[in-house]
Amino acid sequence: MLFDIKLSTAAPTSGKPVKILKVHHQLGAVVTEGDVLFDAEGEKGTVVIKTAASGVIQSLSVEEGATVSADTVLATIDGQQQPPAPSDFNYFGNLVKAVKQELDSDIAIIGGGPGGYVSAIKAAQMGAKVVLIEKDALGGTCLNRGCIPTKSFVRSAQVLNTVKHSGTFGVVTADAVVDMKRVVEHKNTAVSQLTCGIKHLLSRNGVTVVSGIGMFQDDHTIMVKHKNVETTVKAKNIIIATGSRPAQLPIPGIDLDQVITSDQALQLEKLPRSMVIIGGGVIGMEFAFIFANFGVEVSVVEALDQCLVACDEDICAENARHAASRGIRIFTNAKVNEIVKTETGECLVAFAQDQATKYIAAELVLLSVGRKPYTEGLGLEQLALTFNEHNRGIAVNDKMQTNIPHIYAIGDVTNKLQLAHIASHQGLVAIRNILGEPCKMDYSVVPSAIFTDPEIATVGMCEKSAKQAGVDVAVGKFPFMANGKALTYGETDGFIKLVTDKTTGKIIGGSVIGLHATDLIAEIALAIQNGLTAKQLSETIHAHPTTAEVILEAALAVQGRAIHLA
Repeated sequence: MLFDIKLSTAAPTSGKPVKILKVHHQLGAVVTEGDVLFDAEGEKGTVVIKTAASGVIQSLSVEEGATVSADTVLATIDGQQQPPAPSDFNYFGNLVKAVKQELDSDIAIIGGGPGGYVSAIKAAQMGAKVVLIEKDALGGTCLNRGCIPTKSFVRSAQVLNTVKHSGTFGVVTADAVVDMKRVVEHKNTAVSQLTCGIKHLLSRNGVTVVSGIGMFQDDHTIMVKHKNVETTVKAKNIIIATGSRPAQLPIPGIDLDQVITSDQALQLEKLPRSMVIIGGGVIGMEFAFIFANFGVEVSVVEALDQCLVACDEDICAENARHAASRGIRIFTNAKVNEIVKTETGECLVAFAQDQATKYIAAELVLLSVGRKPYTEGLGLEQLALTFNEHNRGIAVNDKMQTNIPHIYAIGDVTNKLQLAHIASHQGLVAIRNILGEPCKMDYSVVPSAIFTDPEIATVGMCEKSAKQAGVDVAVGKFPFMANGKALTYGETDGFIKLVTDKTTGKIIGGSVIGLHATDLIAEIALAIQNGLTAKQLSETIHAHPTTAEVILEAALAVQGRAIHLA
């Protein structure tokens, strides 16, 4: 059966002509339903044209640069491998046959998240023939279910908060309400736009993208299955970038319908009246502030003695103060024993604290107890790869190599630091080593961004860890309430803290909680990376009025002479 691919049926457009930017497959190529055939440019931006059938490309009617109308036949797919019509069905004689293809590559990458797709683009830019394998959506957890979606929710919550307090700025508005359906739509639009952008970048750099689940056949061969297409990928080098998935706890009642993960929380189109969040780490606290700002009654149950345990105590105390001001109840040193569904359809969370059993009732329970490396179903048992202690991730050296020299692993699957920007940088290190530019991964200067309200960001050594390491430290702090721009924004909570080695004067760490914290941390990271002293930083002119001036003042405070602080 032949299938004609037309613009009018293969892509959402206004009906007006579009210009073909990229032809993804050649005549005779095997494609699967949903594969991208063409990138085009319309009046509203990039248009992705996909195939609605699996089979072999029988004809290609357009070239790159051509302008086509809605009813132009762009390509024809020979879908002989499709199942026959029901009236002709013969169970034994008409089973769907697998379409098979084989690809050779210099580098094959399993996983199209921030580690995988960045690695693929870098390798292609350096001249390698690259195949990228992705079982789900390009962008991985970060783009589709993590960093970007949560920040979209954060932004919606910020807008709501701004509107509620607009009278402070002389702007009078009616009462603001949250429309969660539109909040989710806004999030989905941002995700879709970025996903299309990644597809376009991979295409423009000549990366071959294969959809499906990749499984090792041997240390140079990966079998990818997707619907009725089987692709054998042969590679000289392989990078495993499969990421992670939400961790679970063996808590009775964890499988109740009212217990959700962060993935499900990002799809909620109706706000619950109340929510209990199990876990006070980065993900848990970000969601706590998001839903509290949306008007949900939020409680956080954390097993450790403080939330955001990796931060300094003064940062945690400031964050806890803001949580309390938004009505977020936090229970630390608390272990959840059981979740029970009540007769009214709510959940009752039972937890132990101070040698007593306590209870919180809520409409929903959000499980946020971290993530675990995704290694299942990859056929790694075929390779005898070495894992980290307790099998928590694939073991790698500082070149990102596994114990098999031509197989590398990057990102969450290594269980080093589960941050998107770490995965991307690890990918760049891996590619450079593969392609003959020896380098090593350095984890000493890694910025971390936490999108609570206000934001938190850290880099380098915190004050506590520096003292524990025996460093004679000098600390400079400066409050946002003394910053002009923060005052105009009406967001004066928080402070910055620079940690320096008193002996050398060099900056070794920094923490910021306050307006624009996650943007400000980049300057501190650059200073640490380049071995700058507080004196050198304080001699750098900072624009006025900006929040960056708090960095200047903190550098001066290290030397005991902040200008705008009595």
